[in-house]
Amino acid sequence: MYYANDVYIGGSLDRYGEYSEGEIDLWRRLVRPGMTVLDVGANIGCFTVPLSRIVGDSGRVVAFEPQRQVYQMLVGNLALNEIANTNCMNAALGAAERTVSVPVPDYSSIGNFGDVQIQYGQSESVVPCLTVDAMFFGAPVHFIKIDVEGMECDVLEGARETISRDRPVVYVENDREGKSEELIQKILAFDYRLWWHLTPLFNPKNFSNDTADDFLRNIVAINMVGIHASSEVEFGGVTLKEIKSPQDKSGARLTH
Repeated sequence: MYYANDVYIGGSLDRYGEYSEGEIDLWRRLVRPGMTVLDVGANIGCFTVPLSRIVGDSGRVVAFEPQRQVYQMLVGNLALNEIANTNCMNAALGAAERTVSVPVPDYSSIGNFGDVQIQYGQSESVVPCLTVDAMFFGAPVHFIKIDVEGMECDVLEGARETISRDRPVVYVENDREGKSEELIQKILAFDYRLWWHLTPLFNPKNFSNDTADDFLRNIVAINMVGIHASSEVEFGGVTLKEIKSPQDKSGARLTH
């Protein structure tokens, strides 16, 4: 299920039968059966479903989505795909436990429903904001994917103890130039190494075999992969550019 009026996620699923497959391709090299994965900013589940399949019956995914209607579709997509190893929460993650306001888009109109930013004021929808560190997952956390429209530093701050203890791989969106330096600095301060992962949303070898890129138009997903300095680095033959300093602007040259 997807919103027909959603420009990027819904449009890609409708046209190509997939969304940003390049990100999932890398995750298949980093995530293994039996792992515990956090999907922070899960949207309708186009990444949650493949992550759930990668970790398999012995693994677990916990998905977080603050938009109520989008969360309901996320749960529906897990049911449609008979996913039994995933828990979903209609909540945001941040640096401290509180409540947050979530703007409610007009889902009946054309829009980008993956680009909704939570607020600390009043809005149409109020949901809990939780921290990773306050939750018990029953196993070490191995992989954290974070796509929260500019609130990435808040999520990481609320996961400080978990990251220090479990040293998970972190996969974080970094497409806001004004916040990039702070985000890179925060992850490097965890004694992590970082690499850019820049992938076109359009995959010419897509599920629908549609070779025309006439609405995504070379848009690139700008993300980073973080691995603890003590861990072995292995990307399965994929070459990524390492980020050496918070001032690295390689990702900022591309349009999201």
